[in-house]
Amino acid sequence: MAEGSRHHPQNLQGVLRLAVEAGSASASDGPAPREPMSQENAADQDLLLLSYSGTYKELLTHLYSMQDDLASYFIHTKTGSLCFTEGTDMEPEAALVSEPQRKNENTQDQATKVSDCLCRPGWHGPNCGVPTVVQHSNLPTKSHLKLRKVPRRIINAININHEFDLLHARFHELSDAVDVFVVCESNYTAYGEARPLVFLRLLLNGTFDYIKHKIVYIFLDHFPKGGYTNGWIVDDYLRTYLTKTGLMRIQDLRPDDVFLLNDADEIPLRQAILFLKLYDGWTEPFGIHMRKSLYGFYWRQPGTLDILSGCTVNMLLAVYRGDGILLRRRNYYTLSGYQEYQMKMGKILMSWSIGSPVHYAGWHCSWCFTPEGIYYKLISAQNGDFPRWGDFEEKRKLSYIRELIRTGGWFDGSVSNHLPADPKEHMFAPKYLLDNYKKYRYLLENPYA
Repeated sequence: MAEGSRHHPQNLQGVLRLAVEAGSASASDGPAPREPMSQENAADQDLLLLSYSGTYKELLTHLYSMQDDLASYFIHTKTGSLCFTEGTDMEPEAALVSEPQRKNENTQDQATKVSDCLCRPGWHGPNCGVPTVVQHSNLPTKSHLKLRKVPRRIINAININHEFDLLHARFHELSDAVDVFVVCESNYTAYGEARPLVFLRLLLNGTFDYIKHKIVYIFLDHFPKGGYTNGWIVDDYLRTYLTKTGLMRIQDLRPDDVFLLNDADEIPLRQAILFLKLYDGWTEPFGIHMRKSLYGFYWRQPGTLDILSGCTVNMLLAVYRGDGILLRRRNYYTLSGYQEYQMKMGKILMSWSIGSPVHYAGWHCSWCFTPEGIYYKLISAQNGDFPRWGDFEEKRKLSYIRELIRTGGWFDGSVSNHLPADPKEHMFAPKYLLDNYKKYRYLLENPYA
């Protein structure tokens, strides 16, 4: 679509306000209520604040220093076995061991001895530290897994538009497994329209104070050249900018730290990420099998979405050249640094995926918004994934969107083959959403059923 034909709705500020109010009452039929401030003016105000506010500047320039994870994940039994606390079904007589990986030089030796750890359901291995989603994965090196003396640090990078409820779910799910969240926000939508920096405002008003100490905020202040006519340029550039800029803002990285790249609607399972943190012996790069949902977790799509999601920082720099979009693709073996990296590491690189088609290792909740949020997603979508449903006026009507949510249908008029899901199902939704059921009911129950 030519730039001159792009629509410039003046009521997007109101739409975005409604979109971020989870569970808000549906507006009357039509796009959304008008607000006196235009989207362009809101974006301009944010840029002025960026220019003059010391707090804003600090967020934009803050360098995050990686620290060792000092949590105690293991306990000793009275016979000396080392057991993963969370995965062990026993009452050991010994006290909790503080920092066993660092203070006990014989951790590896103890881990390989015959163990009397009694694993809880969902946990496996001699130390009860291997979750089911790894035990029943296609990992080719399960027999080589060993506990680490020092846990890896995990970097989780995400681009954000208006998926703020899913962002809360991610932060609460992974708060103790991820060491730093790198979150990128732009003052442009993927379509090239001006947008206010809502996540930045939420960071400053205290909404994310519970996790703010682990957030590196990346501001993308420009729209990529060619993005107006080819939306895939935008899609690629967002991940490239997020990764390269994010790495420059993190200090004291180690080669074996893990870099995990997700879209905002992809939430990994905590136990899966803890495994990457605590064990050696798995190969790279790795994917994640995610449970697929549409409009809310109540519409489950068949199968899983297997997304290539992460690798070590070493591989990210040596093979992918620090570019996140290359990581998301599966042709790593064609890249120029692949053979050299493989020879340097002395091991064969083999991709694998945490989980399986029947063992979900995370959640992918697509178009999971209120009707107003879906409207905003339609008009914000890139100009490249055709048909672009936001270009059709009838598809943007809230009454039409509500009917899609009710039936599980799609914008092309096709009938749903999605399965109605029950909140009691295993891996129905992230625990934080279920624990706050009333607040997030619109994501957990079909509001129009």
